[in-house]
Parts: sequence; C-alpha cells; structure tokens
Amino acid sequence: MPSPPLAPRHWPTWLGIGTLAALARIPWPLQRAIGRGMGHMLRLALPSRRRIAERNIALCFPELDQGARDALLRRHFAALGIGVFEFARAWWGSVAPLRRGLVVEGLEHIQQAHAAGRGVIVVSGHFTTLEVCGRLMCDFVPLAGMYRPHAEPAMEWAVKRGRLRYAAAMFTKSELRPVVKHLKQGGLLWYAPDQDPSRGDAVYVPFFGRPAHSLTSTHQLARLSGAAVIAYGHERRADGGYTLRLSPVFDGFPSSDATADTARVMAAIEAMARRAPEQYLWIHRRFKRQPDGRSPYQ
Repeated sequence: MPSPPLAPRHWPTWLGIGTLAALARIPWPLQRAIGRGMGHMLRLALPSRRRIAERNIALCFPELDQGARDALLRRHFAALGIGVFEFARAWWGSVAPLRRGLVVEGLEHIQQAHAAGRGVIVVSGHFTTLEVCGRLMCDFVPLAGMYRPHAEPAMEWAVKRGRLRYAAAMFTKSELRPVVKHLKQGGLLWYAPDQDPSRGDAVYVPFFGRPAHSLTSTHQLARLSGAAVIAYGHERRADGGYTLRLSPVFDGFPSSDATADTARVMAAIEAMARRAPEQYLWIHRRFKRQPDGRSPYQ
C-alpha cells in the first residue's frame, strides 16, 4: 500500500480513526450496550435518515401496523449503533469474542464450485453486520472484496489497510479487469449489488414488491468470468452470536436475460432481509429512482 496521507488537512480524520480504533478495544458486551444507546441517539440526531428508514419500512412491510413499524425502526437504529462497533472491530480490533457461538452453513457449496474449477461471486446485501461477518467468513475461505472508495484519503487508507488484514484482496468498483482475472483464476469475490446505483448498467426489478433500480453487474461478472454465484446471508442472533449462511450455486446463472438474473439476485437479498429485517440498511434511499420518475421520499 502507498504511504498514509499525513498532511494537516487530514488530521481531523485521523483523530476520528484513532477514536474508532480505541473504541474497537472496549469489551464486546459493553460495546453492544453502548451501541444500542448510540443507536437511540442516532435515531434522534439524524431526522432525515430516520424519515428515509420510516418510509422504506412502510413501503416494504405494508402488512405491519404503525406500532410494529415503529418498533422495527427502533430495533434498526439499535442495530446501526452496534454495527459501528462491529465495523471498528472488523477493521482494527479483535473478533475473537464474536467467534464464540458462530454458526456457518453451506461451505460445501463453495467447495463444490472450486472443485469444478470455477471462481465464485459471493452475493450479499448492505446489512449492519456486513463488515464483521465478512471478516468472520474469511476464517474459512479467502474472500476478496469489491467496494466504493472513501472520498477522504486518510479514511480510505486506514479502512483499506484494515480490510487487507483479513481479505484476500480489495477491488474498487471500477477495477473490472482485475476482478474478472481474479474470478477466472478461481478466486472468491464478495459483492453487494443492492443499492441504487449512480452509474453503471441497471434495470428495474422487484424488491419487496416494488420496482428497484438495480445493477446488472452480477450477471455481467458471471458472464465475463464463468464464475458461479452463491448468496451469502449473515445475521446477528438474539443470543449475541452470528450465523453465516451460504446458498447452493444459482442454477443456470448467468442466463441470456440480464433483467431476469438481476431479479434473482434481488430476490435472494430480499430473503436475507426478511430473516433479519432490523439489520438491513433501511437508511439508504433504495427506491429513489422509479420508472414513473416519482420518488417515494419526496
């Protein structure tokens, strides 16, 4: 890696990084308690994000009454608060306490794809647990990751260095050729294509019964590399442990229909979100683009 950016204009960011690195060393039970309290404060301090989450929950769970939606919103922000500490531990701390009670299902599906000489695209979604569960999965398989770089150079340097402590490699979303090469060589790639993209080839497919503007990149990567596609669900259980769940290889993927393939990917991520709804990232404007041009967040 290049040298870290140390100019004075980056010092405030380094102060924040140092604070997170220190928080990563607080005992795990205390982190969970503080995280829940932090989540409550975030719910009050971030009204615009709270409104986005409220709207998403109303759109995706119309069967819930207002009381149930409010309860889910509170649990979501508690999960966000705990997630801050999970991210910090994944990048700069120890995950040894989080390995206790860990349940891993479906590793044989990756092993079977490897035995057939294929790389594997491990598809997940944006959950509050994504970073720590990515690190936990790296105990078992050499995952590489695909990510959007941070705009602040100091944070980009620190987070990338933290991720490379456990990931096999890290690729930016623009590094298509290296990603395809990695997959063709039998590598594994963790990828989360479930946010509304600002660029790239995208189509509208159902997500919780609503049109969601979604990247076709899983289809494209599989087509270019010959890689298998496996869904990776992960959740923080009520007992404090984690469950990591790998699906069988998607049959007949990729097909000749990019929209149909993208719909399959989004359906798999929706199923993950329904298993642990409070842990999905509802503060993202998932439905901001609609076929009729009308945003549900206005």
